[in-house]
Amino acid sequence: MKTIKAAPQRRLLTSALLIALAPPLAAQTVAQDTAPAAPQVTNQEPAELEAIVVTGIRASLESSMNLKRDAQGIVDGIVAEDIGKFPDTNLAESLQRISGVSIDRSMGEGSRVTVRGVGPDFNLVLLNGRQMPASSIEATNASNSRAFDFANLASESISGVEVYKTSRAQTPTGGIGATINIKTARPLESGPLASVGLKAVNDSSVDNLPGPMRGDNWTGELSGIFSDTFADGRVGIALSGSYQDRDFGYNEAAVGGGWYAFPGGTGPVATAGNATNPPGEGDIYSIPQNLIYAVNGVQRQRTNAQATLQWAPTDSVTATLDYTYAENRIQARRHELSTWFNQAASETAWTDGPVAAPTSYTEYAGCFNPATEQWTASDGANVCPAGFEPRWGDLAMAGSLNATKNENKSLGFNVAWDVSDAFSLEFDYHSSSAESGADSPFGSNNVIGTAAFARGVTNVDFSGDFPVLSVLLPPGMTSVGADGMMVTGSSFRNSYMKSEVDQGQVRGRFDFENYSRLDFGVSYTEVQNRTAYNFTQRDDWGGFGGGAADYADDLWIADDISRYFDQFPGSGDAFGQFYLFDFARLREAAIAARGGDEAAYLPPPDFTTDRRTTEKSRSAFVQWSNTFDLGMPLNLAVGVRYEETEVTSSALVPIATGLLWTGNNEFSVQFGDPDFTTLRGEYDYWLPSVDLGLEITDSMILRGSYGHSIGRPQWNHIQGGQTLDSFAAYEGGTGSQGDPGLKPLESKNFDLSFEWYYDEGSYLSVGYFRKDIDNYIGTSVTEISPFDLRTPVGGAYFNEAVASGCTQGAIDFRGCVRNYIFENYAGTPGVVQTGVGTDGQPLGTIAGMPGDPLAVFRVTVPVNKESSQLDGWELNVQHMFGGSGFGMSANYTIVESDLTYDNHNLGDQFALVGLSDSANLVAFYDQGPWQLRAAYNWRDEFLSSTFDSWRPNPVYVEAYGQLDVNVSYQVNENLSLHAEAINLTDETMRSHGRHERQVFYATQTGPRYMLGLRYRF
Repeated sequence: MKTIKAAPQRRLLTSALLIALAPPLAAQTVAQDTAPAAPQVTNQEPAELEAIVVTGIRASLESSMNLKRDAQGIVDGIVAEDIGKFPDTNLAESLQRISGVSIDRSMGEGSRVTVRGVGPDFNLVLLNGRQMPASSIEATNASNSRAFDFANLASESISGVEVYKTSRAQTPTGGIGATINIKTARPLESGPLASVGLKAVNDSSVDNLPGPMRGDNWTGELSGIFSDTFADGRVGIALSGSYQDRDFGYNEAAVGGGWYAFPGGTGPVATAGNATNPPGEGDIYSIPQNLIYAVNGVQRQRTNAQATLQWAPTDSVTATLDYTYAENRIQARRHELSTWFNQAASETAWTDGPVAAPTSYTEYAGCFNPATEQWTASDGANVCPAGFEPRWGDLAMAGSLNATKNENKSLGFNVAWDVSDAFSLEFDYHSSSAESGADSPFGSNNVIGTAAFARGVTNVDFSGDFPVLSVLLPPGMTSVGADGMMVTGSSFRNSYMKSEVDQGQVRGRFDFENYSRLDFGVSYTEVQNRTAYNFTQRDDWGGFGGGAADYADDLWIADDISRYFDQFPGSGDAFGQFYLFDFARLREAAIAARGGDEAAYLPPPDFTTDRRTTEKSRSAFVQWSNTFDLGMPLNLAVGVRYEETEVTSSALVPIATGLLWTGNNEFSVQFGDPDFTTLRGEYDYWLPSVDLGLEITDSMILRGSYGHSIGRPQWNHIQGGQTLDSFAAYEGGTGSQGDPGLKPLESKNFDLSFEWYYDEGSYLSVGYFRKDIDNYIGTSVTEISPFDLRTPVGGAYFNEAVASGCTQGAIDFRGCVRNYIFENYAGTPGVVQTGVGTDGQPLGTIAGMPGDPLAVFRVTVPVNKESSQLDGWELNVQHMFGGSGFGMSANYTIVESDLTYDNHNLGDQFALVGLSDSANLVAFYDQGPWQLRAAYNWRDEFLSSTFDSWRPNPVYVEAYGQLDVNVSYQVNENLSLHAEAINLTDETMRSHGRHERQVFYATQTGPRYMLGLRYRF
């Protein structure tokens, strides 16, 4: 129990407002910082504060404003009433309304945050002041990310969020952009409280899916909180929880395999004669690897819960035990229609240079002369030259059915002791974990490829925002029949990640006279992280067994995929004939066609990629603060933090034993038994910080801050060994190698801001920030030939095929070479023919043999080699229109950096990802029983990646804005009704490559509507 303390009059007023404006969910004071307040002895009389609960949009915005006003340094925040009243799916969607904070979206929902241009991996997330672990998984790789996924946390169980944009000595290290502290309720502070909320959700995206993929039109959410005190206020218990069941969908058109980039005058366009406005010397251009249309149906169950027990045996000692649990289960079904290109540009049209993109891209059908064993192309009407037979390409129609589970746990214990009126101590310990992995025997990600070999001349119109596919079927065929469908290749994958944090902290505070104080502390943090991956793949992309005869016609469900992209102009003109299927039934049929080989359609039991890293950090800090009277009050806080970290990293290194040519465009690295290797590293830093706040008047504050912060490398950068990627290409393979001795990023941060609180609930602020960041981790790409791997490309059999008539640059040159080798050398060492595909071409593998050229692998090695400067402005305004009930809040953030991507450069580049301007506008009405809010969030175009597959190409996410609306009505003091709409205007998302016509993804989701009630007992 805390004693009543005296405080300066203006601080006292602010404290009273914070308590009065605290939301009913938590009804707790928003503290200036995480350290417990110590008693102060002054000449003023202690003032007793009466806690008055004030609800509503205006109250929550005023509470957030006061948090900003009274903070040390630059701090923004949201209190629970604001989160609860806003139509936000999770905390990321709430955080994006803060200036300088923007979000990455996954499956149409906010997941990770970027702050002031610094990406998700370098923003630290705390729970009640404790460092939280983060886990995530990737589709076809082990995860490398440290980023916290806010999609796992519902808004209902959180009492507040604080975003510290300037570094402080007492804050744990790891956040360069910001440190985000998530706060939960404490029963001895919130007092008696019990409420329950019910919500019905209609996600319109469900209706934009094929019938077999649709979930329920309406799903439910349930949340509740109970808090009470016992034993004369000495014991407190708080329980909260929420459960959400949501069905939704999203549809994508994508060049998922990325783009091949070439200098003008070289490559496929240079050898093709039929090009309109072709790229010239000095230009660069790109051609697509593939085109995919995909529909995705998703079901999600999200469970959040927390239990907190507090005991105050005396007025000066409070012990807190809390447990937080979050679980996010996702089941996803996906179906695709795709075409894969062969870099045989038959007919093209182009934008102007210097960065040229296709507005139209066409590849003609392949034609084969069995007498001469030569290949050529058809004409634009699917007609082959005399003596040649058509070899129809595949219309690929893959499907997947997978399930994943994300689980977060945190157990914490805290003791706060006011030793005297001037001295307080606090001990805090927590053990927390985050785990992500498969929730299905089919793995975390999978695909069963199916196809009909009926694709002739294929064109994609890239001139609009949506890539429009046209396919000329074989003569006499008006539609793709079920009797021509078969299973081809497949892949079943498991990605896994688990991160654990054990952290102990001791903090203290000593208060001197005249409001001077000294904060100090020590901590020990141990982070154990494991990322792993494995897969089973069958490369029978031309079919296997008896082909289509192995599969009953009733396995296939006909549909037109183009009708699921109605928000994109031109999508209705696309070729869209495709088949869905029941994944489990087709899997069983494929197993039967393979003679009962069930293991071919399951991920393997053991991981082949396995990275295990332990970071042990010891730190200590001291910070002194005081207020000086220089005619105007000047608040000063100066401190330093010392941090030392030891890194031990072990990696299971697959030992490569061979390289197989498995398909025209596919190569597979073969591996023997793997083994672990271990590497170590260490580093230490002194991190100073200083905050100044000059109170020019009672309503104007000028702030200045300077401090150092660090951000730790991604997990793959500090892995303990070298790993070759299992998939290779005609040109060679790729791999990666880590270095635990890498230094963390170090940022020198400068902030200057002016704040004017000109009226009740209203303010204006302008802030400038600058970050000078060193030790950015770039990649030094080294071409090596590891493990003496040999490639058949350029080998004896290959060269013999070229000499026998296979012409490099001709259509299906690679197929010609493979066909020659199988016909002449099948059964000899290294050449294994397994059958003949439905296209008449041999199936099998061709191995690199002794005497063949050494295979070249581009291995990326992380190095500390880059520095950058980013700076920007944050503009905020909040205005209450008197007693009318109307108000508004707006902000705009400008971010700039000297590390941008050069689209004309075809080499590897280092550039800052996530850098973009952003803006928010909120208009509301809050008076009487009615509350209405309309909120628009906008993020400008930004670079999201410097690779679009394994190739160095940029991916830009285009500017996106979203309008959300919320209406609530307070029926009585206990019952309130709510209606919400998210993405009301049904916006779509799009990303592109070097040119805006080089679409990478075009995604359609849909509006979401909610009706709910909350009852307070």
